Amino acid sequence: MGEREELLAKGELTVVGRIREASNAVLLCTVTYGDLSAECVYKPVKGERPLWDFPDGNLAQREVAAYLVSEATGWGLVPPTVLREGPYGEGMVQQWIESGPDEDEPGETDDSGGTSGSGLLALVEGEEAGEGWKPVALADVGEGRTALLVHADDPWLRRLAVLDAVINNGDRKGGHLLLAPDGRLYAIDHGVTFHSEDKLRTLLWGWAGEPLTEEARGVLASLVVQLADGAPLATRLAELITPVELAAVRARVAQLLRAGVHPQPSGQWPAIPWPPV
Repeated sequence: MGEREELLAKGELTVVGRIREASNAVLLCTVTYGDLSAECVYKPVKGERPLWDFPDGNLAQREVAAYLVSEATGWGLVPPTVLREGPYGEGMVQQWIESGPDEDEPGETDDSGGTSGSGLLALVEGEEAGEGWKPVALADVGEGRTALLVHADDPWLRRLAVLDAVINNGDRKGGHLLLAPDGRLYAIDHGVTFHSEDKLRTLLWGWAGEPLTEEARGVLASLVVQLADGAPLATRLAELITPVELAAVRARVAQLLRAGVHPQPSGQWPAIPWPPV
């Protein structure tokens, strides 16, 4: 367990307020452990809204599972996340990420080739995404007009698209993408993940059908090993999701490797979450 995870898991939680925009109970807290302290988000299981297609009371476990898979990829896309007891019972506790543009202009490219600032999603006129952008879909913007929804052609977003395919993310909205002041990308809100049926809904369809990068193929091959029976990741995931769901994760990773391309919408499930932001 790393220092941040230990702080989140063992520290004293103090509720500061509630984030009212969220559909489930999301509490902003401070956590203190020895000389360490930080802001965090606490989502108690008791505050989860029932969903017709997910069992009651286990969204918090899925959030932790998503973090574990993210860490297994080596990409660190999900903030440190633990499952623990809190003031309102068991829940998910996740490091708070202060988002906001750095000193670069939105959409400027940083040293790693990614998009810094806040230029991750946009609506553009016409039917061409333009250089540095990937098209997603036409959006109704009112008064009979449409605009093209695009996302940045960014290597970190592309890694996230692969992660979302692995964990079967059914709710990748724009508001779930956070850019830290240093330009690092984080992704949050992973309660609607790991379903055994295909439920991938995302705004990151821009690479659909395109070949996976060599890096992504290497990560997926590593996940095959880490998801094998008896491996530490598989053992931990088995405590958080069902055996059928764990088998589905393995199958998705294997299918991605066989196909060698980013997945495309299945047509059996809405491809884009609503509302998209």
